Amino acid sequence: MARTIFLGTPDFAVPILQALIDCPSVDVVGVVTQPDRPAGRGQRVIASAVKQHAEVLDLPILQPESLRDSTVIEHLRSWSPDIMVVAAFGQILRRPALEMTLHGCINVHASLLPRWRGAAPIQYAIRAGDRETGITIMKMDAGLDTGPILAQKAIPIDAEETGATLHDKLAVLGAQMLIGILPGYLSGDLVPRPQPEAGVTLAPSLKKSEGQIDWKQTSGDIDRLVRAFYPWPGTFTFWNGELLKIVKGSPCPGRNIGQPPGTVTLEENSLTVQTGKGVYKLKEVQPAGKKPMSDQAFLAGHPNVIGAMLGDSENDSG
Repeated sequence: MARTIFLGTPDFAVPILQALIDCPSVDVVGVVTQPDRPAGRGQRVIASAVKQHAEVLDLPILQPESLRDSTVIEHLRSWSPDIMVVAAFGQILRRPALEMTLHGCINVHASLLPRWRGAAPIQYAIRAGDRETGITIMKMDAGLDTGPILAQKAIPIDAEETGATLHDKLAVLGAQMLIGILPGYLSGDLVPRPQPEAGVTLAPSLKKSEGQIDWKQTSGDIDRLVRAFYPWPGTFTFWNGELLKIVKGSPCPGRNIGQPPGTVTLEENSLTVQTGKGVYKLKEVQPAGKKPMSDQAFLAGHPNVIGAMLGDSENDSG
């Protein structure tokens, strides 16, 4: 069995770690994940999803601030790995790590490379209106998701797909594909092929500020943003100087209410917002300090939202 180090951090990586545990071709000798971080409203220090799973499996765990540290590299070498498998780890691997093992490092990436290289391929694919995405398993090199491809499989992006639903589909697909290709890769029968030079796009880390809705955009653009950024980093607007998260909605591109973008009306018993082109029906919102609620529950407590203008914190009105 190939002695394997697994590097991963969020929920996406957990099915992939479990698949390695279940794979007869490998022996997981250690897990590397990001240090515990403050999270949530209370900023309580939370262990990563991968660490929590590795603890249940009683695996050795390493949580380095940086893989550039020579003592970290020596720790990895002490596990005598034959291969390293990476899935959404969150740090760049440099040559000392990439060249440490006989079989190198392979990465399970949530896009059809070379499209959407980077940290947030799922969100970017939905926001861009891509009709499909998928999983690429590649042999890592020193670039950002530039390594040669071992396997690739596409799946459709459904019309109502969210970041959450697509994340879960791709995590399962990635685990299945990894187990499918590992025996051939370890034996040398599966030879990686270079990534195409055409079609490169980037998906850098997202900031919460990118979730602010610009009501001058089309209803379709806004819908893709809301779905892509659910559940993280989320989308929002402002009303009466207060942040209002937009959790769920639906676009009506062929309808207009003849008001400036951002204007709220009640249409067919639904809270509806005029956009730059078409209207956007609000289905679920979350006021500051409250839990998510339906548009009807929000309207019951805030009837003066009808006729209001949603927008930025300085220029909105109620």
